[in-house]
Amino acid sequence: MPTVYEAGKQYMGPESTERPLSMSRHETSPTTMQPAGNHRPNACCFCWCCCCSCSWNEDRQRAWRASRDTKLETIPNCEACLKPTPDEVQGWAQSFDKLMKNPAGRNVFREFLRTEYSEENMLFWLACEELKNECNKHTIDEKARMIYEDYISILSPKEVSLDSRVREVINKKMQEPSTHTFDDAQLQIYTLMHRDSYPRFLNSAIYKALLQSVSRSSSES
Repeated sequence: MPTVYEAGKQYMGPESTERPLSMSRHETSPTTMQPAGNHRPNACCFCWCCCCSCSWNEDRQRAWRASRDTKLETIPNCEACLKPTPDEVQGWAQSFDKLMKNPAGRNVFREFLRTEYSEENMLFWLACEELKNECNKHTIDEKARMIYEDYISILSPKEVSLDSRVREVINKKMQEPSTHTFDDAQLQIYTLMHRDSYPRFLNSAIYKALLQSVSRSSSES
């Protein structure tokens, strides 16, 4: 797909003949859920947290996996990080900024978002951070296009929730992509996670189990 577009033409993303199954950002299932197959994987993506357990809906998980054939699948399941200290884990409840600035905190929060079917918010935020570190013009163009296709296009199963004003700004900036093409959208998603998902995360079994785990480990050492 070209990176320079005709004057006045909005960037509408890649063409597709069908739209994957969509689901509510915060829809949950009343039943215990497991992925396809006869065994249940370890829901935690980081080895030091063995207490949290995430449920999966078999049908939705199968459809979700089938729809995720995108170029940004190189993003690892979790970021490399050290085991958090009790003070760090407790600090995540004091400030969303502290949580998001800590790789271990982002991993735990991302695991929680996955249980709410809104992991795309964190993936988008991480992709924007990665884009900001690029200097090569060709790489910037390519990554901006992939971010658009994966998280902005209405045809994507991982489309993030953005208002029309921000979408219009992005469409204009995509005519000449830069490291700041998605700044407004990234801020809007960050604010959404802060106001909507973060309070539920602090009350989640995932966070409480981790807090108890690190506290117990600290008292035993």
